[in-house]
Amino acid sequence: MTLRLLQHCDAGGNRSVIASTGNGDAFVVGVDSVRSLANLAIAMGTDLAGAVADCGFGETVHIAAELAGGRLLAPIDHPDAAHLFMTGTGLTHLGSAEGRDKMHREAAAAQTQTDSMRIFLEGVEGGKPAPGQLGCQPEWFYKGNGTGLVGPGEPLTSPSFAKDGGEEPELAGIYLIGEDGTPFRLGVCLANEFSDHVTERHNYLWLAHSKLRQAALGPELLVGPLPAQIKGTSRIRRGGAVLWEKPFLSGEENMSHSFANLEAHHFKYDVFRQPGDIHVHFFGTATLSFSEGIKTQVGDQFEIEAAPFTLPLCNRLALASAQTFIIKAL
Repeated sequence: MTLRLLQHCDAGGNRSVIASTGNGDAFVVGVDSVRSLANLAIAMGTDLAGAVADCGFGETVHIAAELAGGRLLAPIDHPDAAHLFMTGTGLTHLGSAEGRDKMHREAAAAQTQTDSMRIFLEGVEGGKPAPGQLGCQPEWFYKGNGTGLVGPGEPLTSPSFAKDGGEEPELAGIYLIGEDGTPFRLGVCLANEFSDHVTERHNYLWLAHSKLRQAALGPELLVGPLPAQIKGTSRIRRGGAVLWEKPFLSGEENMSHSFANLEAHHFKYDVFRQPGDIHVHFFGTATLSFSEGIKTQVGDQFEIEAAPFTLPLCNRLALASAQTFIIKAL
C-alpha cells in the first residue's frame, strides 16, 4: 500500500498531518508535523507507516480540495529554519549533460570536452557502485536553509539581482538526523529546484551563485522504497495558456547515479549528521525549458506532475523588490 504524508494548516493556524493511502485520506491523530511523526517512529523503533498506524486515523479529508483551498504546506519543515538544509546534486540523470553542455560549450574549444560532460561521463561509469561501496563523487551544491523553502501554491521569488528564474522538475529526498547522528530517509517528493540559468551560463564557476535561490516542494511525501521509474510532465503557463510543456523522467532507471551513492556522498560529511536537523536534497533533472530557449517572465506559472504523486506542484514566478543593506564594522 502506497503511503503519502501531507502537512495541513487550517484557517486558524492549527497544523496537522494527513495520511493518504489507497483506501482514502485522513488526518493522523495526535501529531502536528511530519517531523514530529518521524521522531515518534524513531522513538518507537518502527517506520512511518507503523507510527501512523499507532497514532490512528481521524476525520477523512479530500486532499485535492485542501490543495485548492491553500491549506496544504510543504511536506516537511523545521521550527528553526536554520536547522533545515537545502542541497542538491547535478548531472545525475541520463541525458542531463545535454542541456548543461549547451550552456557551457561556447566556453571551450569545439574539440575540447567540457567539465560538465566529463563529470557526467564519470557518473555514468561509476555512479552506481555495488552495495556498501562508494562510487563516483557527484556534482554537489548548497541552495540555502529553510527560509528558502516554498510550499505548493506559493510564489517562487527571484531576488531583484537575478538574471533568470527557471524551473528544474525533479525529486527531492527528505531526511531527519536522529539523536545518534543517523540520517533517516523519510521519503521523496516532487520538487522545483528553481535556479538562475543565465548566471550559470555566463561561467560554470558561478553555479554556486545560481543555486542560492528558493525551491518548492510538492504537497506529498512519498514514503517507502525509492522509485525506480518516474514519468512526469513539466509545464509553464503564461496568461493561462501553455507556453512550454515537456515530459521528464526520474528514478534510478533514468539516472547515472544511484540514490544510495548520492546520499552517501552527502552524508559522509559529519556537519550534515547533526542531531535534529532536516535535509532536503534535490536529486537532479534532465529537463529544462531554459535549454530550449524559453525566457520566463514574472507571473508565469510552473506546473510539475508525476505519478505516483496524485497532486501537482504549481508555483507562480515572482520578483523580489531591491533591498539595501549596510555592512557595519564593530
